[in-house]
Amino acid sequence: MRIALLGAGAWGTALGIAAAARHDVLLWARDAAQAAAMSRDSCNRRYLPEVLLPAALRVTASRDEALAHAQGGLTVIATPMAGLREQLATLPDERAALWLCKGFEAGSGALGHEISRQVRPGRPCGVLSGPSFALEVARGQPTALVAASGDAALVAAAVEAFHGDALRVYTSSDIIGVEVGGAVKNVLAIATGIVDGMPEAGLNARAALITRGLAEITRLGLALGARAETFMGLSGLGDLVLTATGELSRNRRVGLLLAAGQALPDVLDALGHVAEGVLSAATVLARARALGVEMPITEAVVEVLEGRVAPAQAMARLMGRQARAESPTGS
Repeated sequence: MRIALLGAGAWGTALGIAAAARHDVLLWARDAAQAAAMSRDSCNRRYLPEVLLPAALRVTASRDEALAHAQGGLTVIATPMAGLREQLATLPDERAALWLCKGFEAGSGALGHEISRQVRPGRPCGVLSGPSFALEVARGQPTALVAASGDAALVAAAVEAFHGDALRVYTSSDIIGVEVGGAVKNVLAIATGIVDGMPEAGLNARAALITRGLAEITRLGLALGARAETFMGLSGLGDLVLTATGELSRNRRVGLLLAAGQALPDVLDALGHVAEGVLSAATVLARARALGVEMPITEAVVEVLEGRVAPAQAMARLMGRQARAESPTGS
């Protein structure tokens, strides 16, 4: 199969490495200097300096070349969420699109499938998501993902492209649920990082936060039309657990640094990568409120990110909420 990956960040590069063992893969980098350096050094020094690129993985600075390469194959958008609309709007009309980004678009509040419906109505689209750190995928460590789309042919193409010995790809027709899980877990990982950064909180607090965070994801997903069972799978519980507890999680790292007293601009400067939870938190909360969905953990994260409350105050407010019966989707 001929595959074009549009975006040479950590995740696009990692999937390119994984797919190049069996397919003809061309990776597009927007920055010509980065593309040249990757070709010369066989390494993406900015995003995955620990991993050598296989000789079979080719890199180009020409988007037109990448799109032409994937004619009759698979086009995968590997930009951050902020770049998805532009990439979708400039694809050839007949081209199906699969994306990797997770989050809600700033401003519009749209998920990926909603953006696609706006700019490419009726065209096949889907998302590849699930619990995965790019570095581990690039190293060939065992990983399981889920490809979601209402288009069976696109899901099948995603499986053919990426399913292999170290990378297992499950399928789903619930693109709403898969996208909600992938987006909201980033916000909740910030919350978990804040708790983990407060020694007085402990592991009990982490477990409670992850569990109640999953309830928030599920409530919002159901209000948007997702299926409840999706959130017990890879893109719900799986992605939340990984992102909220893993040492490689950028969003968790944001929470840890905030708990240590660092200002958000300094945290983002130190991070050096996009943390989608920071970009999506306020949008997640706005969409939840518009739907009448209660998301107290998300609300606390927004207050901390906006500097309205300190991390310790946010945790105290959550613990001070009125007692109520527990249910998987209750507030």
